[in-house]
Amino acid sequence: MKISVVTAVHNGRQTIQGALDSVHAQSDCAVEHIVVDGMSSDGTDRVIDDNLPRIAQLIREPDQGCYDAMNKGIAAATGDIVGFLHADDQLAGPRSLRLIRDQFQAGNFDAVYGDLVYVSASDPDRIVRYWRAGPYQRKRFWRGWMPPHPTVYVRKRIYEALGDYRTDFGSAADYECLVRLMVKNNIRVGYVPEILVKMRLGGKSNATLGNRVAANRTDRQAWVENDMKPPFALRISKPFSKLSQYWRRPARQSGDN
Repeated sequence: MKISVVTAVHNGRQTIQGALDSVHAQSDCAVEHIVVDGMSSDGTDRVIDDNLPRIAQLIREPDQGCYDAMNKGIAAATGDIVGFLHADDQLAGPRSLRLIRDQFQAGNFDAVYGDLVYVSASDPDRIVRYWRAGPYQRKRFWRGWMPPHPTVYVRKRIYEALGDYRTDFGSAADYECLVRLMVKNNIRVGYVPEILVKMRLGGKSNATLGNRVAANRTDRQAWVENDMKPPFALRISKPFSKLSQYWRRPARQSGDN
C-alpha cells in the first residue's frame, strides 16, 4: 500500500524544507511525495530543486489557488492513498504515515484521520493548540464537528468516484469535500488516536472574525450544494468547539517512542 503525499506551495521558501524533511523521515512505509509549485517567486524553486532526489513528482506551473494545486496532485498521484502536507506544516514524527497505513489496513477504511497540533509560526516545536479529533462518528457532523483536514488521508479511488475539491468554495473547499465524502456518501472512516501533523498558525479562514463568519456561511452552503439541510449547530457549535484546543495538551504524538 503506497501513500501519495501532496505538498502544494506558493512562495513557501522559509518553511518548505521542514515539510520535505518530515516526509523524507517516514519509516517503514512506501511514500510518493508530489510537490505542486504554483510558480513561486521567492526562491522556493531553488529549495525544491535542491531536494529533487527526494521528490517523486514535481509539477511547476500556474494554478488557480491551493485547492486547484491539490487537485493536480490527486490527478498525478500513483499511490493507493492520498493526503496533503502544506509547505508550512510538518508530519509530527517518522511514524505518522505508517500509523495511517496500518489503520487503513486494519479496518479496510476509505479514509483515515488523526489528531493535530497548532504550533508557533516561528517555532514548530512550541505547541499552541491541540486538536484532539476523537473517534469517528458520522453524526458528529450534525453538531458542527469535522476531522482535522491536514490529517485526513483518502483512497484515491474515492476521489475518482466522488470528486475532488471544489475550487468555487474558497477556504471552505476542504469542509465541502469532507461533507460530500463522509456525510452524503457515508464512506468508511477510521481514526488514529495520535498527533499526526504539526500545523503552523496563520490560516486565512481563521485570521479574522470576519473571515471566520464568512467561512461559516460557506460551510452551511456545503450542505445545501450536497442536497442536505445545514445543521443549526453550524452557527454556534463549530466556532466554539475550538476553544478547548487552547487548554488541552497532548499526551504523546507519532514521533514519540
